[in-house]
Amino acid sequence: MKTMLTGAVCALALVAALPAAAQTTAPKTVTPEAGAVTLIQAGRLLDRPGQAPRGPSTLVVRDGKVVEIRDGFVDVSSFPGATVVDQRDRFVLPGLIDSHVHLVSDLAGQAWLVSSVTESLPAQSYHAADNARKTLMAGFTTVRNLGDDGGVTLALRDATAEHRLPGPRILDAGTSISATSGHMDGRLGFNDDVRAHMAHDNVCNGVDSCREAVRLQVGRGVDVIKIATTGGVNSRVGAGVGAQMFEDEARALIDTAHLYGKKVAVHAHGADGIDLALRLGADSIEHGTLFDDETLRLFQRSGAYYVPTLSTVNGYIERLAADPEAYPPDVLAKVRWRIEITGQSLQRAVPAGVRIAFGTDAGVSKHGRNADEFELMVKHGMTPATAIQAATVNAADLLGLSEEVGTLEPGKRADVIAVAGDPLTDVTTLKTVAFVMRDGRIYKDER
Repeated sequence: MKTMLTGAVCALALVAALPAAAQTTAPKTVTPEAGAVTLIQAGRLLDRPGQAPRGPSTLVVRDGKVVEIRDGFVDVSSFPGATVVDQRDRFVLPGLIDSHVHLVSDLAGQAWLVSSVTESLPAQSYHAADNARKTLMAGFTTVRNLGDDGGVTLALRDATAEHRLPGPRILDAGTSISATSGHMDGRLGFNDDVRAHMAHDNVCNGVDSCREAVRLQVGRGVDVIKIATTGGVNSRVGAGVGAQMFEDEARALIDTAHLYGKKVAVHAHGADGIDLALRLGADSIEHGTLFDDETLRLFQRSGAYYVPTLSTVNGYIERLAADPEAYPPDVLAKVRWRIEITGQSLQRAVPAGVRIAFGTDAGVSKHGRNADEFELMVKHGMTPATAIQAATVNAADLLGLSEEVGTLEPGKRADVIAVAGDPLTDVTTLKTVAFVMRDGRIYKDER
């Protein structure tokens, strides 16, 4: 484990050390000096998603934080030496948050299986760094990375936190946990000779084993725990997507995570596995493809968040169009089922008042196209305003970051994006973000 982490850190350091000419896709970052003031002039400003937008406004930014918001375009002479950022022709809003990504790759099916045994950990680190850049350039200034192997995104988290690499703020789950032969068992699909040499300390069987699996991830320094109570679409076993974990095992996982102050994100498709996790105190349900009436009652009672990850279907459809044999038969049957049924649970969740946080499962879908999720959320029952709220206020609450991000208010981080259009009228405008600032640093301003 320590060796793998070291490899990831070294690879990320190599990316950061590349000369500017070699980083052909790296953005030019504008970093203000300590104490310097930046004035962002906004044509319209959605400072608090869920409330009405403001008209012409000026954001006053200093030392990476919003210090003041004024109506209209302020007299620049009142801020001697300030840098003025002209967004008067754009709609400005808080940086977006994706609650469910996998930064190390966007391969799947047979291509992923091959890469998992041919690509080195340093190579994966380069992919993760590039995917982080794409994500930031798409306007997503914070993400929750829900699972990888080898510590790649744990190292990337620290690099982007210090702005040594362009990328979003990252909360990381380390390696996801499931029962043996469950969705997170990376040995699935390999023959016995290979399986015998593959690490599997992220799978558990029985209470003690599950407690240990959580503690191993906590010891690695993770921010959140990710578990799977059901089978998965992409897992290479024909065991369906219903519950694949006993109650005492799921309880041990969730209770141990909470003991260490870590929230628990639960991969779950079937209603039986969703309901199990909600009864035991899960903080969020990821995917949630099948709801029953009890599911809705449990969401309402627990206050847990639902993260729909609808845009996984985009990845499936695109890969199958390019290669009808992109997935093995057991997986392909589940992929077709997921394409057919996606969105039905969200259609039930919205009128029931279930709390919804934005998440894409990027990695299954393509990195940098995270905003495609908005269009699907609106298609399946949300309004543009509530979809944006899910990607800002709600996601910040789920991630435990409400004091820092999600709205643009004095004292919060200056994570700011701008688009040429009104996303409250046409949410697809969020697919083309023209301006990105994270922590007061400008990473993108297209003119």
